[in-house]
Formats: sequence, structure tokens, C-alpha cells
Amino acid sequence: MQTILVQFKCRPGRAYGVADALVEAIEEVSEVHSTSGHYDLIAKFYLPDDQDIGHFVTERLQTLDGVADTFTTVAFKAFGRG
Repeated sequence: MQTILVQFKCRPGRAYGVADALVEAIEEVSEVHSTSGHYDLIAKFYLPDDQDIGHFVTERLQTLDGVADTFTTVAFKAFGRG
């Protein structure tokens, strides 16, 4: 399983609509948060090992209505309490 975090810049007034679309249309999404700063949203996705991250982001996420830009981070290891 691959974990990626994607930050979204949304067109003005569209952040909540993009968040709703992520939750409703993208089955690989784990969670979506609104954020302050340069990006409006950050979302965590779990992808199968054989899924191409580039195609997933460019074809499924960047094409959502209201998305202006994305920034993707690949997570290597999760740390936390058992």
C-alpha cells in the first residue's frame, strides 16, 4: 500500500465543493482537511502498490472541478502509538 498526501489549491469559493467531491468520488481517500496557508485542503490517500501515483494525481485529482493546483508528498513510514 502506498500513502500519499496531496495539498490542493482551489479556485475561489470552491474549497468545500472540492472537499465534498474528494470524499464522494475518490474511493482511495482516507481523510480531507481544510488548511490555512498556501493551500486550501490536504488529503491522505491509500493507493495499491501497483497504482501509478502520477496518473492518479493528474487524471483523477487535478481534473476535479474547482482544483487549481496540487502538491503531492509520498509518505514513507507512519509513526504513532500502537
